[in-house]
Formats: sequence, structure tokens, C-alpha cells
Amino acid sequence: MKTITRARARTAFLGALIALTTVFARPGVAAVVLDLPSGSRRVAEVITALDSYNLPIGPWNGEEVPTKPVEGQVSRQAFRISGGGITTLQILSPLRQQILDQGYELLLECADNDCGGFDFRFGTEVLPGPGMYVDLTDFRALSAAAPDGSEHLNLLVSRSAANGFVQIVRVTAPGATPPTRIGTDADRPNATIAPVMLPVDPAEIAEPLESVGHVILPDLTFETGSASLGEGSFASLAALADYMQAHPDRRVALVGHTDAIGSLDANIALSRKRATSVKDRLVTAQGISAGRLDAEGMGYLSPIASNLTEEGREANRRVEAVLLPQ
Repeated sequence: MKTITRARARTAFLGALIALTTVFARPGVAAVVLDLPSGSRRVAEVITALDSYNLPIGPWNGEEVPTKPVEGQVSRQAFRISGGGITTLQILSPLRQQILDQGYELLLECADNDCGGFDFRFGTEVLPGPGMYVDLTDFRALSAAAPDGSEHLNLLVSRSAANGFVQIVRVTAPGATPPTRIGTDADRPNATIAPVMLPVDPAEIAEPLESVGHVILPDLTFETGSASLGEGSFASLAALADYMQAHPDRRVALVGHTDAIGSLDANIALSRKRATSVKDRLVTAQGISAGRLDAEGMGYLSPIASNLTEEGREANRRVEAVLLPQ
């Protein structure tokens, strides 16, 4: 009986996925809509009116991930699909079919090890956690192009024990008609917006820490050249403190990162001071033992966005929590 019930539930969920309406904009054609199934929500988004993006067009070749530079309006979105039990192939297949139905040409399609595993994941652009989550042993990637070159797409699909994750990067060429709707939202202007992240809670801190080993603390704020952590309470610090109190044997390194303004030595020193300020806040405001926390700095050596824009530099000014061996 349980087997039948689970099969019916999976069939119903797949039916909802297959019913997605995914059509993509190109000149002379009505803009199309991506309607994600019930139980999904957008958890991160960055839209840039004019930007460049290195579209993956091949798996890791031993030296790099082959890419095709494309330019235009770049929309980067991540979605979370609530509920476990569905595979990455079951998530991607209906999206792939709809892309083909629109006449798009597939430039890349691969899965975890065939893509290159760790090297592919860290050789391509991925929105930071907790917005996007990638299991290095269970993910799929797809890139496609409109027949007239007006739009390029990259999809990255993965899952955790509890949720599915879909990242969609869409590049609309200058002069082409941008989508009238992006994701599950109503029409959006052709403008730059900041990343949108879900409020961090202990479950979201625990998942990437336990499975990936690190997580960005996304709500911390630092100004260029400053080591001072902003005033007020930060949900990510409260969540990290809750995680550490629930796991008294865990140790965490706080690793600071900067934008690329200034010298490397100065930025490494600055990023270490930022990490130290976060450590001090966890000790003084959250009651975490200083002996369970390290503070280090990477400077500008590990960016997650372009340092050519203010939005990218702001994203790069961050602190990550890294789980240490016991």
C-alpha cells in the first residue's frame, strides 16, 4: 500500500512538472512564461541590464570548463522545490523538452561525473547558498541557444534530501525582447537589482554546512575598506549560533572575502579583520565559545561575482562559515 501511495504521489508531482509552461523570448515572438509547480519558490535573483556571461558549452576537459561568452540582459535565478523523492532527471526532463519544443539548440547536457563533478561545479557560475544548493554527486546541467542567437540559457539542477533546486541563467541579446515574466513573478523592468535571499534559519545553515561544508552568511554588511560589521541583529548569525549550540562538537572557520579594490595584501588583512569581527559578535552576542571559532581572510582571491560592477563588488564583500574537521 505504501509503495502504491508513493508511486501515485510521484506521478502527480511529475504531472505538475510536465505541465510547466516554459517559453522563451526572441524578436517577433510573444514573450513566454516559466511557471514552476506548486511547492516551489524563488530564493535568489540577480538581473543585470547589460552584462556578460560565460555560458558552459562542454564538460570539464581536464583544464577548464569550455564556455561561450554571451552578452545582454542577464537574469540569474534560483528556485527551491519543496519535497524529497524526485530525481534531478525528473526535474530537468520536462524543462529540456519544452526548450526543444521552442526550437532551441542544445549546446550542453551532462550529469554530475560526466560534467566533471567538483571541477565543473566550481568552474561555472553558481548563485551562493542558501539560495542555490548543488550536490556534487547529484546534479545536471544544460545549455541552449535560440536559433537566431537572441537568447542563451543555462540550467543547473540538483537536490538535497528535502528539496529540489533549479538555477536558470538567461541571457537576452541587446535589442531582443526580454521576457515579460521571469520565473513566477509578474513583469519586471529591465534594470539591475540586488540578490534576493530567503531569511536564513538553522535548517538552511545546517544543510549546506553538513553536505557542502561551507555557507555564505548572506545578510552581513561591510562597506569598501571597512572591517566593521553593521549594527543590528543578523539572522544568519543567529542561525549559525543555533546550529553550533545544537552540535556542540562542531568547529567553524569564519572566512572573510573582499572586493578587488586595493592590493592583495591589504585585502587579505581586511578580510581577516572582517572575519574576526564576525567571530567577536558570535562570542559576545550569541555566547559561542571562542575556541570553537577560527577567523581567516582570503582577500579578493575567491570572488562569487564580477568586480566590474558595484553589485558584484558588494556580493564579494562577504564572510563564509566553513565546517572544520572534528
